[in-house]
Amino acid sequence: MARAFTPKVVTANALIEGDVIYLTDAGTWTRELSQAALLTDEADAQLRLLEAEQKPGEAVGAYLADAIAGPFGPEPTHFREEFRRTGPSNYFHGKQAEGVSGH
Repeated sequence: MARAFTPKVVTANALIEGDVIYLTDAGTWTRELSQAALLTDEADAQLRLLEAEQKPGEAVGAYLADAIAGPFGPEPTHFREEFRRTGPSNYFHGKQAEGVSGH
C-alpha cells in the first residue's frame, strides 16, 4: 500500500554561503522556513523540486522535507529539519551568532 502524501517544502543549501534555504511560492530562495512554499500536492512538489534542481548556480542538494502548516508558515516535522534551520551546531557561527555581543 502506498503511503499518503504529506505536505513538503523544497530545501537545499545556498551554493556560496552554505546556509539552509527554502523555495518560496514565487520560485525564489529564502533563508526563512516561514516564507517557504508549503506543497500539499505530490505532483506539484515533484515539479517544484525539479525547478529547484535547475538552479545549480544558486543551490545544491535540493530535496523535499516534510512540513506542517504552522501559525506563521511552514514548520518542520522532523528533528533534522529543525536542527538545519537553526544554523551551524557550533555556537558562534551563522544564525546562532546573531544577538551575541563581542563576537
